[in-house]
Amino acid sequence: MSERSQPLAALRGLLDRPLASYYLLLSSAGLLVLIGLVMVFSATMVEAYAEVGSSFAAIAKQATWAVVGVFGFWFAQRLPVRTYRGIGRPLLVASAILLAVLVVFPYINAGPLRTEELWIILGPVQVQPSEMAKFALLLWGADLLVRKGPKIALWRELAVPLFPTTAIILVLVGFRDLGTMLIMLCMFMGLLWTAGVRLRLLGGMLSAGFVGAMVLVVLASHRMERFVSFQNPEDYADDWGYQAIQGYYAIADGGWFGVGLGESKQKWEWLPNGHNDFIFALIAEELGLVGCAVILALFAVLTYAGLRIARRVNDPFRRLVAAGATFWLAGQAVINIGGVVGLMPITGVPLPLISDGGSALVVTLVLLGMLASFARAEPEAAAALRARNPGKWVRVLWAPLPPLQRGGDQRPARPGKPTKTTRSRTK
Repeated sequence: MSERSQPLAALRGLLDRPLASYYLLLSSAGLLVLIGLVMVFSATMVEAYAEVGSSFAAIAKQATWAVVGVFGFWFAQRLPVRTYRGIGRPLLVASAILLAVLVVFPYINAGPLRTEELWIILGPVQVQPSEMAKFALLLWGADLLVRKGPKIALWRELAVPLFPTTAIILVLVGFRDLGTMLIMLCMFMGLLWTAGVRLRLLGGMLSAGFVGAMVLVVLASHRMERFVSFQNPEDYADDWGYQAIQGYYAIADGGWFGVGLGESKQKWEWLPNGHNDFIFALIAEELGLVGCAVILALFAVLTYAGLRIARRVNDPFRRLVAAGATFWLAGQAVINIGGVVGLMPITGVPLPLISDGGSALVVTLVLLGMLASFARAEPEAAAALRARNPGKWVRVLWAPLPPLQRGGDQRPARPGKPTKTTRSRTK
């Protein structure tokens, strides 16, 4: 074996291990959360000190949400797959009701209960229904596609109830939050593609989603101005292009290795939302191109782990959910980073696991906990875990043993032309 091939062989050997998907998911997500906490502290320390006299006020809140998210991860990886299949519909109904409330009553102030466009606030607790809607649509859509089976080759089988329900949810979300709607559309397209829906139908769905997004842009003046200022932000440097230009300054100042952790100039109230949707610009300023490359590499590993889980699990529901969740996270990262570096219009979506924001972080960690349970359910991983025979307290404190797979691969065939049996059942 040549010296050049030895590292590749070692890497291939690591990836061939039964629990490789699980550890890749765990390590990449954990590092992103840790980097996110460090960067949120750096981005918020100045404003937090100016507002409340303590540089640790904002990071303490975000760290608390991270602890809640870790508990959510632990709880999610313990749930059986039948639970995820069962909660999709009620969660979707609850999300639709909350989204409708925000559309009809965007500003409510009734004692401890308040609404602010995207948020429902009850005392100290803030909930963003669009985050719950993403998770609900993923579970409900995957369960429905699995139940349909080969019949998804017929567009009539998808017309009711999948398409109209999804359209209603997307409109309710997009009315207030176009960026999240685009993420949900990306996730939904990933679900359909993984399920084997015909490319012609996928193209039609994508076109309809694009037209719908453009309609929502035209109907809202602030979205239209952001879209117009996207190509030439310098022409709108005093208003809609200001955030983009300040982000470019941050990226340019960072160079290869950055100005140093905590040494950002743009966070001194120059860059709006530097702790949230523009945190990647502050990463570029403080950690440079090298730091940005590390972030991109970690997201690439996370995406690879998600797609690997989708490919290796036997259960069709797990496969669809894993693929949809991966499209969700990867799509959100692309939309956020693309907006920061000027490749896409700014949509205001946070960078997963890194940006400041409690509800988004908790939902994402719960999503990753579910993916972790699916990774442990891969046939080889399940067999390896059972062969280890971990003690009772390990199973109680971390995760129960996954069930062994019965029979062969349950992978549904990609639907082609409907069979005679399928036609007769759908008449």
